[in-house]
Amino acid sequence: MARSGGVRSDDVVGRPDRVDAAFAACPRTGFLPPSEQRHAGRDHPLPIGHGQTSSQPSTVARMLRMLDVPPGARVLDVGSGSGWTTALLAHLVGPTGSVLGVELVPDLATWGARNLAATGQGWARIVLARPGVLGVPDEGPYDRVLVSAEARELPTALVDQLGPAGRMVVPVAWGLDVVQRTADGVTITRHEGYRFVPLR
Repeated sequence: MARSGGVRSDDVVGRPDRVDAAFAACPRTGFLPPSEQRHAGRDHPLPIGHGQTSSQPSTVARMLRMLDVPPGARVLDVGSGSGWTTALLAHLVGPTGSVLGVELVPDLATWGARNLAATGQGWARIVLARPGVLGVPDEGPYDRVLVSAEARELPTALVDQLGPAGRMVVPVAWGLDVVQRTADGVTITRHEGYRFVPLR
């Protein structure tokens, strides 16, 4: 695996207009507990219960731009939580694509699926994670993988679920790694200075 570093967090790829449109179509308010909804516009993490958070909106937007999700893509959303990132990804892929969210906490998986269903994007769904299994390998490979929890080291089990030319954005040890599968293997670009809840 080839690595590169020294990349500023704002040096990102993608289509900001499409990400902005996804945020407008799927407001964060609908993916927060009632007690937190008045804070939806604040640019910092908010609790959603069970020790989990709804990530800072600017960070979510940056991750989506790093991921560069094309219409029609097959996407895996690891740590879907409230369903917000799954809904945003569903807007980006459109009805010709598919998004599979996976969540380890049963109550969050149920709540997130309900929040997602309210957006009317039937090409996206959320399932309960299988204990000890990262992602959903049986339904791969995926064109894009988004991970919203921090790993201690690059999770190779998720790298293995990337299809040809697939891309993954994953928090790893205080940073974000953009993992790109190429004909020659895998390259990793590092973006420093991010914290997330731990990947389990």
